[in-house]
Amino acid sequence: MAKLNIAVIGAGYWGPNLIRNVAQIPSAQLHTICDTDQRRLAQIAQQYAPLHQTSEPSEVFSRPDIDGVIIATPAHTHFEITQQALEAGKHVLVEKPLALTSNDARELIALAESQHCILMVGHVFEYNPSVHKLRDLVKSGELGQIYYIYSTRVNLGKIRDDLNAFWNLAAHDVSIINMLLDEMPRRVAAHGFSYLQPALEDVVFAVLEYESGVAAHIHTSWLDPNKVRQMTVVGEKKMVVYDDVSDNPITIYDKGAAWVEDASSFGIHRLQTFTGDIYIPRLPTVEPLRMEVEHFLDCIRTGETPLSDGYDGLRVVQVLEAVSESLRKKGSPVEL
Repeated sequence: MAKLNIAVIGAGYWGPNLIRNVAQIPSAQLHTICDTDQRRLAQIAQQYAPLHQTSEPSEVFSRPDIDGVIIATPAHTHFEITQQALEAGKHVLVEKPLALTSNDARELIALAESQHCILMVGHVFEYNPSVHKLRDLVKSGELGQIYYIYSTRVNLGKIRDDLNAFWNLAAHDVSIINMLLDEMPRRVAAHGFSYLQPALEDVVFAVLEYESGVAAHIHTSWLDPNKVRQMTVVGEKKMVVYDDVSDNPITIYDKGAAWVEDASSFGIHRLQTFTGDIYIPRLPTVEPLRMEVEHFLDCIRTGETPLSDGYDGLRVVQVLEAVSESLRKKGSPVEL
């Protein structure tokens, strides 16, 4: 099987992780790395030995021997660089968010379809075995009816000057919750607070309401003393905590509340809580980013639609946009 020639544009904060994975996958050839910082480019090139290096994305797009392009540049550049790559007939994996507006996201989807190119978004948690286990628990009915979900994604840094904390961090939580429920929220409301930079929220609290009746709360901040990456799913029969920074990321609790007949009063029911076992399943130890890159390569070879395709990216952008609108309206609900 011939190797696929892959170029990576962006060697800053996240790009080196993508470059490392491409370099380590036997079915891929790290063809070109591209970054405007010449010193950074030279350092990464020395470490991972691409066939070529350049500071000009146009050189990547003009090469007919490059099969796919991975884009890990600042969010405000995603639309333009992805557009140029697709126009050149390249398959694209672009980091989240797909674009900064839903109109731009739709334009990229249409362009990819017209060019018969793969368009995939880097929602890396959709390739995480722990998230897959959580999805299986929800889909199998083991948890019963899902009541609500809440997620916390906070840390001290990395502080951005181009996006607020919700745009920077919550794309992961939105993509996970949408995947778990297999639906989009119908309404969002959010409150945010700016302490370090005017008009750029350092902390955001958002509530997402789904048609199925599930409510989801997302708390994001880059101004917090602790690194927390935790999501709790509360169901009718059981509850689950997904802790991404724990050695045991999934914990299943046989806990809940139910109506039971009062033994002392015939025909009278009352609510009673119950507590049972706690179960920690064994999960495969794999790097989700490796799984994501390998999936991108498989989609290029087979033409398969990616799990996190352009439409998946669009749905996340729509939620992020709606949250931004609610923030501007001081927490007023926004319909999707």
